[in-house]
Amino acid sequence: MIRRQYGHMAEINVTNLVDVVLVLLIIFMITAPMLQSGIDVNLPQTRTAIQDELGEGVVLTIDAKGGIFIDDIWVRMPDFEDRLDAVLKEKNTSSVYIRADSTVIYASVVNVIARMKEMGIEYLGLVTSPVDSDDIPKRN
Repeated sequence: MIRRQYGHMAEINVTNLVDVVLVLLIIFMITAPMLQSGIDVNLPQTRTAIQDELGEGVVLTIDAKGGIFIDDIWVRMPDFEDRLDAVLKEKNTSSVYIRADSTVIYASVVNVIARMKEMGIEYLGLVTSPVDSDDIPKRN
């Protein structure tokens, strides 16, 4: 009787590797849109809108109904200063970026800005979206 000896197989099973990679790709494609957080607001459009991502700082959002959100967490107006101060200390920053819906009453935004100035916040940015090139009037 002849005995066969099998050698060690040192190859990667590519089929299984491809299957695992494709499953992971599908999972990430499905979950990535769900990871985006934020309050949906219709930002005013300007020609000088900043295209870059927001830097280090706290994002303060005022939605169309006048609700105030500090880093996506709703805050009542009486608790506004305390919550904003706590978040600023937690992030160790002094920058605040305001995202206000274009339909929000101007007085609401000014009131929030005035309260932040009273708190001593000096670094304040207004977030806008860029104007479509079709909407820009042409100069002669």
